[in-house]
Formats: sequence, structure tokens, C-alpha cells
Amino acid sequence: MEEKSNGPKEDGNRRKNNNTVIPGPTNPMVTPLLSDLYQFTMAYAYWKAGKHNERAVFDLYFRKNPFGGEYTIFAGLEECIRLIANFKFTEEEIAFIRSSLPKTCEDGFYDYLRGVDCSDVKVYAVPEGSVAFPKVPLMRVEGPIAVVQLVETPFLNLINYASLVATNSARHRFVAGKSKLLLEFGLRRAQGPDGGIGASKYSYMGGFDATSNVEAGRLFGIPIKGTHSHAFVSSFMQSSHQLIDLMEIEMDKLFDGSLDEIVEKSLQSRDGSSTCEDFVSLVQTWLSKIKWSHLIQGIFGETNQSELAAFISYALAFPNDFLALVDTYDVMRSGIPNFCAVALALNDLGYKALGIRLDSGDLAYLSCETRKFFRTIEKEFGVPDFGKMGITASNDLNEETLDALNKQGHEVDAFGIGTYLVTCYAQAALGCVFKLVEINSQPRIKLSEDVSKVSIPCKKRCYRLYGKEGYPLVDIMTGENEPPPKVAERILCRHPFSESKRAYVVPQRVEELLKCFWPGSSDGAREELPSLKEIRDRCIQQLEQMRPDHMRRLNPTPYKVSVSAKLYDFIHFLWLNEAPVGELQ
Repeated sequence: MEEKSNGPKEDGNRRKNNNTVIPGPTNPMVTPLLSDLYQFTMAYAYWKAGKHNERAVFDLYFRKNPFGGEYTIFAGLEECIRLIANFKFTEEEIAFIRSSLPKTCEDGFYDYLRGVDCSDVKVYAVPEGSVAFPKVPLMRVEGPIAVVQLVETPFLNLINYASLVATNSARHRFVAGKSKLLLEFGLRRAQGPDGGIGASKYSYMGGFDATSNVEAGRLFGIPIKGTHSHAFVSSFMQSSHQLIDLMEIEMDKLFDGSLDEIVEKSLQSRDGSSTCEDFVSLVQTWLSKIKWSHLIQGIFGETNQSELAAFISYALAFPNDFLALVDTYDVMRSGIPNFCAVALALNDLGYKALGIRLDSGDLAYLSCETRKFFRTIEKEFGVPDFGKMGITASNDLNEETLDALNKQGHEVDAFGIGTYLVTCYAQAALGCVFKLVEINSQPRIKLSEDVSKVSIPCKKRCYRLYGKEGYPLVDIMTGENEPPPKVAERILCRHPFSESKRAYVVPQRVEELLKCFWPGSSDGAREELPSLKEIRDRCIQQLEQMRPDHMRRLNPTPYKVSVSAKLYDFIHFLWLNEAPVGELQ
């Protein structure tokens, strides 16, 4: 499909920045009101105290990698930039805020809201699709404190789920392997239409190849895939007895089905040079040949004829894209022989069937038996590459299932994954937070008895240091005004909170992580928003350059996140300065 930007078509209601037009959020529900009430109560309190224009710096980050792993994929950035590029309250929205706040709130506050936009806000972020780690800011947001707090909740909403799904997708890709086709089939099980659209987009970003979600295909240019359901197969029944009293029908005939329902039986050859007037008879001839083949004889008897009628009808409708669901009645005794008969008939006319889908049963065993059957057909009838026919598996697959199939041995070429992918069944949320780290150029720290919840203060710069083998070794945060790490120069990297955890690193490459994606109304340069395909490519490239032991599914090696020696000293100075001193009586 055509590659598109991450959202709908252009419209006239947009802000311009650096001569580039940025569209509004993909989801029309993403408005300035997509926020928590306390953002507005704090905004009023800031305004009432005359603090609303004080310059603040917030870090958006997460504290722990999801799914028991040691990496996270950052996603959702573009939607955040779309929001702030078009951030403006309508009169209707202001009226609703007025009705929601206490009547004692002054009219001047609502006049203030009428003038609020994000022209004085700056956003620095890790590029979308990057591999990210705990404590390192995914985004740094600077601006008037009241305005920045108004975007806190929507930013967290847009990033938490997106990053969780992208990470879940990447983990499934890692277990399945590079060569397998991964299909996102989760729309019907997703948490509403918003979850469904987001899951399709961010699963593709994390490494899936296609989706069944047609609307996501339209919005984002994601390839869409799909075949038919069991209902299509079971909808074909014996038609010649439809008017006879059911009590008079022999039960074996009732469920045997027939090919009577197929009215239009002709099919033109793929090159258009000839027409097969009775495709049904051609299929029946092939089914008979398969049944009596000396290599196959005894594997099956009479196949389900209504299933065969369904397959023939689908092939007549989509001769170039014939892929059949073969487990409605019996995979090896009916589904596979019926499929092969139709596929061989198509082959006679110059078409090539795509393959089959298994949606139940022992997927490892059935895929291996199916592959044997396909190879036997190729050998028996001399049909090139028939043994390589595609086998797709679905049926509530997840990471554990894929891992088990790999250990058992299987012949599946493509996996259709739904529920466990889009609902992120293994973990409900990523847990990104948005913490104040500086106000009016004064660093701030959030303390807690739980050390993992202590924030890292002040405006920071973040770097990824690479070793001689090309793998990332450590992420390091420094104060904004510290000199950056240099290639081939030794730097001391310290754990933010553990005095004994430290190491010298001599980087062979240094990458600065935070880049400006929204400079506000200033003339500063900003990063362009890449297409979804480019973000997906970045994600795949980033994952490939990670050290394998950080990526493994069980017991991965923790990736090191550190601070400079100077920032370490400052954190602990501020900690001691801010923490109350107890007194024992």
C-alpha cells in the first residue's frame, strides 16, 4: 500500500512551524480537554498566585522496562507534536471548564485560557522508534509551568500505550524470528476503536508486517491482510434438498453438502488466453487424483463437500489471492486435500495459491503434517514450489506460544496474533511519569522512601555510548552545561543512586539522544517527523544493534543507565539538602 504520514489527510486547521505544516492529532478525541481535572485546578492556582508564566522543565520517562525485559520501544511522539502544534481552547471547551471549576474562580482565568497555546513551549525527545531505558528522559518539555502541566496528561496518554504496544510487538518479533511474517489480528479484541487503531499502528512500528484493520491501513498506509472465516466455509450447504422437510433428509446427506450452490463455474486463465468453463469439475478431477495417489492413499477418504464448495467459491472470487482456512471440519482429512485440489486447479490456469491458515489444534504437529502433504503433492504431480506453500497460524498466540512452537519444531511461515498483542495481556501499563526537574533555572528533585521513585533533577543532556563491537554500552545523563562525552576519551559512569556501581567507559561512538522536535515560536531548527515506515525501519535497526544478552526473553542482562560524576554529586547534595532531618527522642 501507499506509504503515508502518521495520520489523516491534510485540512486547513493547522499551525505552521519552520515553514512546515503539522496536522492535528489522528484521533479527534485528542483535544486540550483530554486531561485530568487537577491539571486545570493547578493551572488556576498557578494563575491566581501569579506563577503561571514561570519557566519550568519536566522530564517524561518510565521507571521499569515492561514484560520482564530490559528494553522499551519509544512510541507516540508524533501524536504529541500534533497536539501541541494545534493546542488551542475553543469557546465551547472554555465554557465546559468554567462549569467544572468552582464558581469562585475568577473570569480573568478564562480570558487567560483563551490565549493559551504552545508557542512558548519547547519539546526535546528521543526519536520515535528508538530503543529506550528506565530513568532516561523520553521527552523534555520546557515552557510556562501552567501550560506545560496542561499537556502532561495527554502526553502520558499518547505515549504509555503506544510504547507498550510497540515493545510488545518487538518482543513477539524477536521470538518469532526475522524470517516469519507477523500479522496483527487484534481489532475485534482491542479496548475499543481507539485501542484498535493504536494497536495496529504501533504493532507495525514495532516490527509486525501487516494488519487486518482496514481503517488503520487507510490512515497509516499499513499493509492489510486477511482471508475468510469459519462462517464462510460453514455457510455452504447442500442446496438441492433445501425445500424438503428436514425430517426426511438422511443425516449423512444433510452434512455432506454439495457443489450445487456454485452457479458461475468458469474462470479465465491468468494470462487471459483461455477460459476454463467448468472450474468445479477441474477441482473434482484433481481431488480424485490426490485421493488415489499411491503416495497419499489412505490419508483421507471423502472430504467435506460444503467445505470444498466454499474453497472453490473463494478461489473463483480471488484466484490471485487464494488462502483458505482449513480447520472448520478436519484439517488433514478434509481441509488440506480440499485446498490442494483447488490450488492444483488454479495452477493449471496459471495462478499460484497463497496457502492455508490454521486456527486451532496442535499447530506444531498440523503445520509439519501439512508441509509433508504439500511436498508429497509437489513430488507426485511435479508442481514446482508447491512444497513451499505458505502456512499461517493463528488462535490466541503469544510470546510463550511462539517460543514453545520453536522448541517443538514447526513449519509455520506466518503468525496472526491478536488478543495478547493488542491488549498487552502480560502487563497492563508502562507507567511513564512526568516530573518537574527545574523551575526558574532552579533544579528540583522528588524524593521517596522508594529509591526507584526518586527523580533525577535539573535540565539534562543524554548520550548513548557505543563500544568497539558496535553495541551500545551505557546511556549517560549529564548536566546541561557539562562538556559532552568524546570518542576515545575515558569517562566515569555512575549509577544514579548506588555509590559502589560505577565504571569507566571509553566510547567508540557517542550519540546524543534528545533532539528538538518542537521549538515553539522560536527560530530554532527542529527535527522533521518521519513517516511510519521510516520509524519502523529505525526501530528494527535499533533492535538489531543491541547486544543479544540484553534482548533475550529469559533473564536478560540489565542495560546500564548512568549519570556523570558531577551530576551524581549534585543529585546527592540536593537529596541531603531537601530531605528533612529526623530527631530521636
